[in-house]
Amino acid sequence: MKNLNRYIEHTALQPTVDERAIDKLLAQAKKYSFRGVCVPPFWVKKANRALLELDIQVVTVVGFPLGYSMTQTKVFETKQAIADGADELDVVWSISAFKSGMNWPKIELAQLANVCHDSEKLLKVIIETAYLNEDELTLACDNCRDAGVDFVKTSTGFAGEGAQTATIKRMRELLPSQVGIKASGGIKTLEQAMAMINAGADRIGSSSGHLIMEAWMDKNPQ
Repeated sequence: MKNLNRYIEHTALQPTVDERAIDKLLAQAKKYSFRGVCVPPFWVKKANRALLELDIQVVTVVGFPLGYSMTQTKVFETKQAIADGADELDVVWSISAFKSGMNWPKIELAQLANVCHDSEKLLKVIIETAYLNEDELTLACDNCRDAGVDFVKTSTGFAGEGAQTATIKRMRELLPSQVGIKASGGIKTLEQAMAMINAGADRIGSSSGHLIMEAWMDKNPQ
């Protein structure tokens, strides 16, 4: 695989992330020409300024990490992030409403998809697969598809379990080809990243993107 870097969204969403960590993340993203960087909303403007002339997407999160926020709040967060320079929005859907059997999560996602697409931005939805059984995973993918989202993402990284290859394979079976899959949560090695891609992932979200690329370059010297 010649373009592994273009699968990777280099991520800094730890609770203690500071400006030095963001600067390091951005430098690594430039070095390896990653697909994108995923930063907290507070750092979107900085990331946008640093990457403005480069083909590296600025990604941020909405309703993170629990998805409890009201839809109006998520809409505001999304609009503000786009105004600040975000190219892609990773929203935590309303797991609480979904687990309650409500149709509201799909309505919420459709609203957010409209906001993103009106500005020609991408919407990725974090469904937190660690909390879903097989039937719930199927319904979650159906809801995301029907709402018009661009990607379905496995995890925030805050649950007890992150991305699993078996889950990625099942999601690829459930989702149409035009809906991408972002694997995230616990992906720290080249072997894990490749397993996710081979299972059907289109994006890899990882705070270890630089280490994954270093391992890949060691195995594939120029």
